[in-house]
Amino acid sequence: MDKTNTQVGPRGTLELLSQREVEALTSIAQQRKLFDLFRRCALAVLNTGNESDDAAAIFDAYDDFSIEVAGRTRGLKLIIKNAPASAFVEGRMVEGIRQHLFAVLRDIVYTGTDISNADLFDLESSEGITDAVFHILKHARVLNPGLRPKLVVCWGGHSISRTEYDYTKEVGYHLGLRGLDVCTGCGPGAMKGPMKGALVGHAKQRVRRARYLGLSEPGIIAAEPPNPIVSHLVVLPDIEKRLEAFVRLAHGIIVFPGGVGTTEEILYLLGVMLEPANKEQQLPIVFTGPSQSADYFQELDAFLKLTLGEEIGDLYEIVIDDAEKVGRCLSSSLRDVKKQRRRDGDAYYFNWLLKVPTEHQQPFKVNHDTVSGLCLSRDLPAHQLVVNLRRAFSAIVTGNIKDYGTRMIEQDGPFELRGDAGFAEALDQLLRQFVSQGRMKLAKETYHPCYRVIPE
Repeated sequence: MDKTNTQVGPRGTLELLSQREVEALTSIAQQRKLFDLFRRCALAVLNTGNESDDAAAIFDAYDDFSIEVAGRTRGLKLIIKNAPASAFVEGRMVEGIRQHLFAVLRDIVYTGTDISNADLFDLESSEGITDAVFHILKHARVLNPGLRPKLVVCWGGHSISRTEYDYTKEVGYHLGLRGLDVCTGCGPGAMKGPMKGALVGHAKQRVRRARYLGLSEPGIIAAEPPNPIVSHLVVLPDIEKRLEAFVRLAHGIIVFPGGVGTTEEILYLLGVMLEPANKEQQLPIVFTGPSQSADYFQELDAFLKLTLGEEIGDLYEIVIDDAEKVGRCLSSSLRDVKKQRRRDGDAYYFNWLLKVPTEHQQPFKVNHDTVSGLCLSRDLPAHQLVVNLRRAFSAIVTGNIKDYGTRMIEQDGPFELRGDAGFAEALDQLLRQFVSQGRMKLAKETYHPCYRVIPE
């Protein structure tokens, strides 16, 4: 396996730092826990293009990889040894990878240190958490006051069929033709397809400053390195802040077929939109896929209505096998978004007036005890049940692909999800559908569930 040594300076971020900032950054980066996290995420970024979802295999293959943050008179540099040779062309690091590498340094070490400072951000309050999300996005330079509402967030699975992937590209193409920008979870599959399609649409329309935003988190970036099209990478500290960043940046949201991660995103989104304070918010939501995905959305729609009530269907529209209609729908709906923001005096670039319930903002610590303690019962009010449901799916995501989660499952066995009989049956049926359709299949030939549903 070919490996490369190099030294690189900042590009895309962290170019302008004072000597005091450089000294502080190099000192902080040497803290063991933070350094290990940065090293793992940096290796994942340098491994961009490798289709494997097996983080452990990546780390084992490059166990001698090292990266050092070093100061210099005009700023800083990274000293890298034994990096994947695929990150270089004729001895020079691929420019997109270089920018992503410094985005990781910025968000995990530089900005991340600010966020953890209790004197600057009160992460126990809803307002403090929102301020932290804004701070991260501002330093990542993704907030642009001069742009009209045109950012479409696209969610969907990394493990989708070729037909579904081609459809995501087609939808992205129609978004690009209409001059709309794309934001995804930045990984492969349904996170890459819309960007790839939009790239062609933007090229046809000669859109010169199109944006392809990718939002990730440290626990997941190793399993889903940024796809090469991402122009602006942001690494949020945890899934809750990542999801809040999505909904506050979004002017519209498209959901493609996916697995448990996509379902977690849907439940978060619907939980926010169920909040009475958001009744007047204009945020178009479209579930869409090719004709072969019709059963998937039918099953998902039935599950959501069974658990959260029939009225939940009023919050989203399902469009099957009509990519152009999706483009028209979003383009038209964004005009309503603009009118609402202007009427209410809210910013186009960050939805301050959107009320995110505190329960959706507080990080959920996934372990066997917290997961088994989740109450999954239809007797709960919808706004409480949706919180526990999202946390249950968050646990499955953790057990599926996050390194510490897979190790937890290997050591102590699958998580136990407990719910009343009818609910547990519906949940188990939905999860089994994901497995049978290959939506939770990673690098292994056979998927072994990291969960067990127990009726009560």
